Amino acid sequence: MNDTRTASPPIAPELQGDKTASAQPARSETRAPDPPPASGEREDAWQRWSATALQLAPGIGLSAVVAIAAVLSAPLVAKAVPIPAMVIALLIGIALNRVADAPAFQPGIVFCVKKLLRWAVALLGLRIALGEIIALGLTTAVIVVAAMVITVITGFLLARAFNQTDSYGALAGAGTAVCGASATLATATVLPQYPGKEADVAFVVVAVNALSTVAMVLYPLICIGLGFSPQVTGVMLGATIHDVAQVVGAGYAVSDSVGDNAVIVKLFRVFLLLAVVLAIGAWFTRAGSTTGHAKVPVPVFAFVFLALCLFNSAVPMLGIGAIYAPVKDWLLEFSKWGLLIAIGALGLGTSLKAIAALGWRHVATVTGTTIVILVVVTGALVVTG
Repeated sequence: MNDTRTASPPIAPELQGDKTASAQPARSETRAPDPPPASGEREDAWQRWSATALQLAPGIGLSAVVAIAAVLSAPLVAKAVPIPAMVIALLIGIALNRVADAPAFQPGIVFCVKKLLRWAVALLGLRIALGEIIALGLTTAVIVVAAMVITVITGFLLARAFNQTDSYGALAGAGTAVCGASATLATATVLPQYPGKEADVAFVVVAVNALSTVAMVLYPLICIGLGFSPQVTGVMLGATIHDVAQVVGAGYAVSDSVGDNAVIVKLFRVFLLLAVVLAIGAWFTRAGSTTGHAKVPVPVFAFVFLALCLFNSAVPMLGIGAIYAPVKDWLLEFSKWGLLIAIGALGLGTSLKAIAALGWRHVATVTGTTIVILVVVTGALVVTG
């Protein structure tokens, strides 16, 4: 009888009526050992995290050293040639490519290029306020957007004309149309992986910076020659020069008002980074579904970029400026260093031999997109101004 009673609850406890309550302790006893495995799982998770951190540390550390070296050397280099720290980081990284070939550095370098880069770009949204963009006016906005669309399309067309990949055309078009190095790096995150991708990205970063430096000196002279007003000059410089640093240099070299207008127009282009990246990613996704290439996921960092831009615009209405300002400064500093470390990592993964093998077609494509955006913007301003 005792054996029967002890056996019956497990067989059909739901049929025991009030006796099911007496079955609960038995169930509790069977579940008592659960906490130790959960604790063990936490330990396993911590061990995995620690192992991953140790695996990434050498590559991240080397990339960070490259970024620090670039920042420290930038003032010295600027005395001879006005090259921003981001491009210096890329060049230092390329020079150390053989060192970075060691297997110990590879996981961290890949992390910087694929993960850290995305979040550094996302934080750029904190630099933009919608109120400043709205103040540009509809005509200016239409000119800028039209010029950017035409430039991106031109990148694809020139790449095909010169027998290059569509991916390189996307890099050249976006880097020229939006904001130079940052846009090139952001676009690279939504492109399928292909042989020579790192060399293509590195080349476009260097090329758009070199062309921006030339534009910084030449474009103000074009504005003077065409008799543009200070406001139109600011629009022209902000809508055509690739990198933010060169826009600032060109605009404020003319006057403070020209510099202010140029920076606002430039930030409008940076704001449109989201739309450009999503459009390029969608195009490659569609192409991948029909050609068998790798599909491109929706870039979450781009939506974070937009959300931060909208939040940055709403801060004055929320009345939290005193708290927000130092946090914003810290996050933008993180973004700056994140971009520097990521581009240093990109350089570490790029060989000079690969860049040297690219040839004149790569130069022609980036130069072509630069000329197109210049002609479209300047022509539109002549007609409307």
